[in-house]
Amino acid sequence: MLREVGSGAGPEWLTRLSPEAWIRQGLAELSRAEQLLAAHDRRAAVLSLRRAAGMALNGALCVSWREWGRTYVEHVRALEEDQDLPDAVRSAAKLLNRVEVVQEPQVVRLTPPSESARWVDAAKTIMAHAYAVVHGSTGRRP
Repeated sequence: MLREVGSGAGPEWLTRLSPEAWIRQGLAELSRAEQLLAAHDRRAAVLSLRRAAGMALNGALCVSWREWGRTYVEHVRALEEDQDLPDAVRSAAKLLNRVEVVQEPQVVRLTPPSESARWVDAAKTIMAHAYAVVHGSTGRRP
């Protein structure tokens, strides 16, 4: 499931940015997600957290290709089942994947700050793993 860069296994769309640039894009999206949480836009914030994690994962995929799908959300979903990953990363993905984002019209769902902080921490855990893969401290074959 894991193939090193240079094997030609990664798709062309992935090379649009460098691994480091994907990480930076993820960090910018994380900042946007935090602003959306502060504005109490739960749905948009959760989607943005998933995008932030997925963007950072694109950086990791540039270094070590895995079949995690094409979209950011597919990447985060795939993490849950990838037994090669640390438990903390899989647990963080599970948490982000389980957050309900569907809302009924005219219904405001209140989210305690401690709950939304857990979502942000989950995205940061995934992004930290991606950073570690990009910079060679984990996720590569010897």
